[in-house]
Amino acid sequence: MKFLTKVANTIMEKYLPDPYIFVAILTVLVLFLGVVLTPSTPLDMVVHWGNGFWGILGFTMQMVVVLAAGHVLANSPVFKKLLSSSASKLKRPSTAIIVVTFVSLLASWINWGFGLVIGALFAKEIARHVKKVDYRLLIASAYSGFIVWHGGLAGSIPLTIATSGHFYEDLVGVIPTTSTIFTPYNLFIVIVIGITLPFFNRFMMPKEQDVVEVDPKLLVEEEQKFPPAERTFASWSERSYVLTVLIGLIGVTYLVYHFATKGFALDLNIVNTIFIISGIILHGTPQRFLAAVQNAIKTTGGIVFQFPFYAGIMGMMTASGLAVVFSKWFIAISNDFTFYLFTFYSAGLVNFFVPSGGGQWTVQAPVMIEAAQAIGADYAKTAMAIAWGDAWTNMIQPFWALPALAIAGLRAKDIMGFCLFVLIFTGIIISIGFLFF
Repeated sequence: MKFLTKVANTIMEKYLPDPYIFVAILTVLVLFLGVVLTPSTPLDMVVHWGNGFWGILGFTMQMVVVLAAGHVLANSPVFKKLLSSSASKLKRPSTAIIVVTFVSLLASWINWGFGLVIGALFAKEIARHVKKVDYRLLIASAYSGFIVWHGGLAGSIPLTIATSGHFYEDLVGVIPTTSTIFTPYNLFIVIVIGITLPFFNRFMMPKEQDVVEVDPKLLVEEEQKFPPAERTFASWSERSYVLTVLIGLIGVTYLVYHFATKGFALDLNIVNTIFIISGIILHGTPQRFLAAVQNAIKTTGGIVFQFPFYAGIMGMMTASGLAVVFSKWFIAISNDFTFYLFTFYSAGLVNFFVPSGGGQWTVQAPVMIEAAQAIGADYAKTAMAIAWGDAWTNMIQPFWALPALAIAGLRAKDIMGFCLFVLIFTGIIISIGFLFF
């Protein structure tokens, strides 16, 4: 295994381009495939691309905020002390890999946005304390926990179809989470991955002479310098705890009301609200909070300028019918026994071009639900097969790795060799779950 991961990492280092180059190549490829495989002309595909380019602008902003707010929270004195204290208890590289994978798995199962940020932040703090740990594998392990998000409490597809008024309600009805998230096959997949993936990642640890430790420059933090206090309202307000207390009180009151009236409804907006309010409170003064925000924003450039290109790809895939073409290929070779398995594989393929759970459900649901109806398959299990396919190939899709890479200060090629084997390993477990449960 050490040899295989070394070979994979070498190949990725040489041939995997920067995430922007990756999405640019995908854009050209999808345009070409749309012309070849659908009735669309080149101009049609360009128009589809342009029409979709700003299609996930709201989601892009959510991701910018979750990354920046996570940074702000992690750099607060109290949270830094908590992360440092937890990381300092780890002494061995093998233990570090196991623990960071488990933390990421648990956090991602609760909420994917929370897991993406917390796993990477914890991994970076571990790198300060544990010597001889391979930093690439440490960050890859933190990212690998993201694999379970769509089978967890914040899975967008199971939550969508559990909500009254969703756009396929007339056909499939409202499907409760007891028929999706809390089914034997889904729990089997989540539990087996949760138990085995930490040890699988530990198994990928390179030989001591091949270990790539963290670059000390990545752990250097800029010292916050503030201008001297002046006897002015502006200077006083920047250093005052009064505004922090008032805003914190407003935010906490809203969060208490939200959870009291809606239960444990933890969507990305609520996660961002928790991060922001916690960051404001834990930094104490507006001046320190704003300084932390300014520092955090530097890490969000990749998201701001790459996500619109993925939105353009989604526009081409959806409007041209190319996603439907891919799905029908797998339906054509399916039978009663393999339908869910091939639905999972088809979703994994489509996810390369439509890396959004909600977007993928919109694209694939009409085809897959119609096929499920034709062969008498279970609608809920069909939806979960799409959900797991969407989560599965995220392991080698730079789109979702961008937040973790920004926090870690690494490139996609640094971790994708390890993530390739996570893809293979978890793919076997997920396939077994859909075949035999």
